[in-house]
Amino acid sequence: MENQSLKDKTVKGVTWNGISNIISTGVSFLVGIVLARLLSPDDYGLIGIITIFTAICDTIINAGFSSALIRKKDATEDDFCTVFIVNLSISLLLYFILFVSAPLIANFFEREELVSLTRVATISLIIGALAIVQNTRLTKQIDFKTQAIITLSTYLCSGITGITLAFIGAGVWALVIQNLLAQLLRTILLWYYNKWIPKLRFSSASFHELFGFGWKMMLSGLLNALWGDLTKIIVSKFYSPATLGQYTRSGQFASLLSGTLTSIIQRVTFPVLSNIQDNKERMVAAYRRIIRMTMFVTVPSMFFLGAISEPFIYCLIGSKWHDAATYLPLVCIYSTTYPLHAINLNMLMVQGRSDLFLGLEIVKKIIALGPLFVGAFIGIIPMLYANLISMIIAFFLNSYYSGKLLNYSSWNQIMDVAPFYGLAIIMAIPIYFIKFLPFTYWLILPVQLITGIVLFFLICESKKIEEYKEYKSIVSPFFKKILHK
Repeated sequence: MENQSLKDKTVKGVTWNGISNIISTGVSFLVGIVLARLLSPDDYGLIGIITIFTAICDTIINAGFSSALIRKKDATEDDFCTVFIVNLSISLLLYFILFVSAPLIANFFEREELVSLTRVATISLIIGALAIVQNTRLTKQIDFKTQAIITLSTYLCSGITGITLAFIGAGVWALVIQNLLAQLLRTILLWYYNKWIPKLRFSSASFHELFGFGWKMMLSGLLNALWGDLTKIIVSKFYSPATLGQYTRSGQFASLLSGTLTSIIQRVTFPVLSNIQDNKERMVAAYRRIIRMTMFVTVPSMFFLGAISEPFIYCLIGSKWHDAATYLPLVCIYSTTYPLHAINLNMLMVQGRSDLFLGLEIVKKIIALGPLFVGAFIGIIPMLYANLISMIIAFFLNSYYSGKLLNYSSWNQIMDVAPFYGLAIIMAIPIYFIKFLPFTYWLILPVQLITGIVLFFLICESKKIEEYKEYKSIVSPFFKKILHK
């Protein structure tokens, strides 16, 4: 009965989290297309500079407490209240620091408008801090249905507002206000649906217990944020904000697929696997199944996007984003490893090995300095190739320790996912060469899309891929119901 209940929660969690991510990604994608046509790469570059600081601050504000709360089976009211107070206090302090430092930021990047942009945009830190515990409570309950409703409402309202402001000529401020409104609406709705009111109660015992696990997660998150920020700093400083806009735009398109899937897997599997952390046999079986099911979708999808990158970007957001189309195939290839990284690291968190998690992040970021130097002194394309090598090394590091703890080695994982890379390559090569036909991209893109979809289903049907049959068994009943009605 307990196993069935956990399975039901997992299925519902994945379903609703999937719906939430698909809808939010779809809305974000459509809004992004319109905004990319109305705004310039320079506008996106300026926002990219601000996110250098907000990404670091968000990690510090969370301080790893969310992961600690989710992992703790018997979290108390004192735990939640303590984390709420800490999150809010840190956000106020960091906002004050950024407000005062705004002129220094503007001077460093030689863009005077960054003073006002930074001071307004970073208000989102305080608004977001008010929502962290509320969101954590829903995640701990594996209640992704409520989060899906909140996400859809937030994206629709903020997206429409952003488009309206861009259309009337607000420029980069359209992006700033869109993000602030999204944070504000999300926070209000989380408070409304969650029905939890924090008390002004701080427990030093709770703080020490949760921070004992969380500080390592915080440092790991900081290392990730700093690495991403160093890339942005190098691109914007050695090249220009417009080039940064092109680079971040290619990353945004890639994350539509890999980022969405990784987010779904991370958010659902962590609380679910935490419930069976004492049963290693069940964990390994679930762990392996999650990897295969995730990579079956991720790898072909990312190779497909990389193969159609140029017609796709030219048709959707215009030729001014040519550089983003050039970067996208390489970004897509190394992005296929993101879910593998996330799942392997999740297993370390579930087992309470935040020490190993932190140690791995330190080693990986030292290795990742290589691509940064390549980007600074050689070029962005060579940097992307160096990123691919860095990601492969990172996979072996991540999978070594989780494999050692659970007896599911790097080689086992490679053998499990290798067929999906074969499928992706067979599908992507003919799709890519279609772009050289002497036709307009508006004709080439639909031909690529149809060819890719047909090839994918033909290969899956002929090879009788197990994961394909499982997804088919899940989806088929829904279509039958629709056709019956």
